[in-house]
Amino acid sequence: MPMRSPYPDVDVPDVSLTEFLFGADVGNHAGATALVDGTTGDAMTFGRLHAAVEDVAAGLHARGVRTGDVIGLVGSNSPRWVLAFHAALRANATVTTCNPLYTTGELANQFTDSGAGFVITDGKSREKVVEAAAKAGLGADSVFTLDAADGHTGLEELAAAGGEAPTPAVGAEDTAVLPYSSGTTGRAKGVVLTHRNLVANVLQFDRMVTSTRGSAQLAVLPLFHIYGMTVLMNHSLRTRAPLITMPRFDLAEMLRLVDEHRVRKLYVAPPTVLALAKDPLVASYDLSSLEMVFSGAAPLDGELGGALTDRLGCAVLQGYGMTEMSPVSHAIPEDRLDLDPASCGFGLPGIEYRLVDPATGEEVGPGERGELRVRGPNVMSGYLNNAEATAQTLDEDGYLRTGDVATATAEGVITIVDRVKELIKYKGYQVPPAELEAVLLTHPAIDDAAVIGVRDAGGEEVPKAFVVRSGGSALTADDVITHVADRIAPHKKVRAVEFVDAIPKSASGKILRNKLREAELSEVPHPASR
Repeated sequence: MPMRSPYPDVDVPDVSLTEFLFGADVGNHAGATALVDGTTGDAMTFGRLHAAVEDVAAGLHARGVRTGDVIGLVGSNSPRWVLAFHAALRANATVTTCNPLYTTGELANQFTDSGAGFVITDGKSREKVVEAAAKAGLGADSVFTLDAADGHTGLEELAAAGGEAPTPAVGAEDTAVLPYSSGTTGRAKGVVLTHRNLVANVLQFDRMVTSTRGSAQLAVLPLFHIYGMTVLMNHSLRTRAPLITMPRFDLAEMLRLVDEHRVRKLYVAPPTVLALAKDPLVASYDLSSLEMVFSGAAPLDGELGGALTDRLGCAVLQGYGMTEMSPVSHAIPEDRLDLDPASCGFGLPGIEYRLVDPATGEEVGPGERGELRVRGPNVMSGYLNNAEATAQTLDEDGYLRTGDVATATAEGVITIVDRVKELIKYKGYQVPPAELEAVLLTHPAIDDAAVIGVRDAGGEEVPKAFVVRSGGSALTADDVITHVADRIAPHKKVRAVEFVDAIPKSASGKILRNKLREAELSEVPHPASR
């Protein structure tokens, strides 16, 4: 039998995300702080933010943005990024958020695949975004900027254009965002998340936040990532809590802001937990306000969580999710600190989940390992223009195949223990092996290649390439690493190389990555290694 969340289902209103976050009661909080630029200290109230969203939406409409158009958003965390995101939705558009570290080619691919007709970017990314937009068939006049920039229309100019924002024309079932995810395998695909999906997940997650709801939040996580987008940006706006933005992760800056703003709860990924538990710099700041640290995006080791608790005296909670689930499906609630911090807690309200033997398709019992499958109002409607991948990910009963292996207690608490999928998780970011293999094979001195995730000395999962050199080639590991690094975002870089005589494959030609993983785990060189 499927397991259900122990909490009552949430009532998901039939409204757009814009109406949900900026509805009738926003005026009651007009003077409250909504956003703070952590770098400059500049603050924006809810009243000012709401007015700016309306004004920028009017400017976008005047520049040709129409209902259903897709707008790419590329930039680091800032109050202006938040403004641009919600102004685009208010203009009845769909937003595809992009990693600002992407290369020109990666950005062009996302613009093209998503069907983006416009792009908004910051100054740091502007040059490569303009180039990427041109590759995607967009003119320079389709690129807007968060700040003033020669040759481009900035947010202030859009807001000053005058006129009214267009009549709201999107509803709960319309597409709100198109983040990109590799799912359980393969290249990144556009994840179709509706307004209802995002509204539902904010409400679902809110039940798990009892003591820190409404307190100031620090945007350590990138807001382009669905984790930061939902649990930080949208949840903070919904609860009328101040959100302090950081343009990029910097440990000293994070510690300073926690100290200065007396932050009570941090949302992070496991590498930040490691830094908080081990780095000597932590002792230089007053972190006594910190009550809880919530870790997501990748599994957190229970001992590491315990080390952080011992050092700072704060609770360490963990959650689980995927972009395809908007993203959170499971979390340790703040009122259940008795749960094992290595677990991912209970299903959120409205979540049904099953553990299924990947080989037989049969459900497994408490304590047994099985692939986690999830159903709920936060689950995507599918992948953009990719019916085949959608069918492979959503089963006939509407459950999302997560590709992660878990165990569950009789109470329904899950713990992630392994992975069915081939996706590599590096510091919480998705790294699809197939994408790296395709890049490797563009090198003239490489005949064949395969990539798997391995653990480095610090316990972090990193991409390792197994490479077959062309006959007579003097190709080195550094050559391989540089070739890949020049063509992809930094988090996808190959970080270890092993030269082999052949890549193990099935009769149909599929790479047998499990064979490579088995050899790696045995700590014996692969039989074909040189």
